[in-house]
Amino acid sequence: MNWQATFRVALNALRVNMLRSMLTMLGIIIGVAAVIIMIAVGGGAQARIQDQIKSLGSNLMIIMPGSTTASGVRLGAGANQNLTEDDALAIAGEVPEVQVAAPTNRGSAQLIAGGSNWSTQVYGVTSDYFEARDWPLESGRLFEATEISGSGKVAILGQTTAEKLFEDADPIDQIVRIKNVPFTVIGVLARKGQSMMGQDQDDVVMVPISTARNRLFGSAQGKLRRVGSIFVKVHQGASMQDAEQSIRELLRQRQRTQPGQDEQFTLRNLTEMLATQEAASRVMAILLAAVASVSLVVGGIGIMNIMLVSVTERTREIGLRMAVGARSKDILTQFLVEAITLSLIGGFIGIVLGVAGSFLVAHFAGWTTRLSTESILLAVGFSAAIGIFFGYYPARKASRLLPIQALRYE
Repeated sequence: MNWQATFRVALNALRVNMLRSMLTMLGIIIGVAAVIIMIAVGGGAQARIQDQIKSLGSNLMIIMPGSTTASGVRLGAGANQNLTEDDALAIAGEVPEVQVAAPTNRGSAQLIAGGSNWSTQVYGVTSDYFEARDWPLESGRLFEATEISGSGKVAILGQTTAEKLFEDADPIDQIVRIKNVPFTVIGVLARKGQSMMGQDQDDVVMVPISTARNRLFGSAQGKLRRVGSIFVKVHQGASMQDAEQSIRELLRQRQRTQPGQDEQFTLRNLTEMLATQEAASRVMAILLAAVASVSLVVGGIGIMNIMLVSVTERTREIGLRMAVGARSKDILTQFLVEAITLSLIGGFIGIVLGVAGSFLVAHFAGWTTRLSTESILLAVGFSAAIGIFFGYYPARKASRLLPIQALRYE
């Protein structure tokens, strides 16, 4: 018997019991669809974390003031305002792994432009901040050196702030009042999107750090050159661990921290934090796919059970075919083709449902999903393997029947 004839006989046998064949395929259909949807959801979660990493900036660390104790009361992190612009200059100049070290101050203020107003976060920064955050401009220019050193009254708006104040108008060269101080808008930042905490990173306004200290946040901080945080970007390919260790040693030395004493600052390696989240998301995606794969195994067991029933029902048919010349190999091939056909048809239907389900999850649940060709091929390959694995035993049992015994079977 050739392959074409074997395949035709197998399809005819499945067509005779159409309802039973559909119910047999149901486990495979559900399993394949579940695997595709779970992998798509897991891939979407990984993509979301990768976007967050890109939005923060690559190879990024943040240094913030540590806690302090007043009258026996331990205050929270950030209470000890002991970081300065000079610390940022020292880090950039003395740690070879560091590309830029950008000091920043932050506060909130009400912005007024014409008849519009908006409350947002005001950042006092240097031009290095945009390099550290990998944050390009959509239009306009960055701060000039004289504007940073001379407390220039210029501002760069985030996308959200620009839209709230100017809607569709071009904000470049427009006047924005921040705490009643007039600023000229010189640039608009490219869109960043939400942070990993769900905050809108585009709802900001950037001003020179000297301007923020001297004109917006108070003269006391201006005299001491205090900063609220320092964003550190490490050279691509350089060791983040070596850079972190060198920065810790340098700041402990500058702050005269004795051996054994707690550090007076907090250093967060954002790249490592988000990489850990990405690894956890990847493990979760694998776990979800593994759980969904149980449906495929259950479907395979269903195929084996139905094929065993089919062998029992068609025992006389098998005996008749073997009596007229069919070989054991032909019987084995026929039943194996039936099992594989059930698996593949169920697999293709499952692919359609899985792809549709992924889009429905993204639409109704608001989750990010990412379909991949690899997951679809994996699901199809797995369904075919299920058909071979669970279909082999019934096919082998059918092929070993003796013709005389099979013809006498009642």
